[in-house]
Amino acid sequence: MPREIISTPEAPEYPGYSQAVKVGNTIYVAGTVGVDVATGELAGPTIQEQTRQSLINCQAILRAGSAELSDAVMVHTLLMRPEDADGIIEVFDEFFPDVRPPRCVSKLGVDRPGILVSLAMVAVTDQP
Repeated sequence: MPREIISTPEAPEYPGYSQAVKVGNTIYVAGTVGVDVATGELAGPTIQEQTRQSLINCQAILRAGSAELSDAVMVHTLLMRPEDADGIIEVFDEFFPDVRPPRCVSKLGVDRPGILVSLAMVAVTDQP
């Protein structure tokens, strides 16, 4: 099955890997951090600010692939500090008010200064 690279300037880009890949109607979004592309800086020092921006970035990537956050079927949350797990719940409630996708939480294995969270997700859309 052919693969389509999904890329948008509305989300941070990183050398070495794609923002997302679409195979059929499934979109695989790479780990996305809370960098505001307008400033090039982290959205803020709190888990809530960074989670919110990470979700905004994921949303932009999904839209570039003709999908929405509501199409997410799995979210992998990578946290620098596991004790921040509760801090992401209120933000997820804002972005997923009706149907919450399954989620797993792991410890972020790469120490990048200031980064508290990285989100990767899988979405399935009815759009080709």
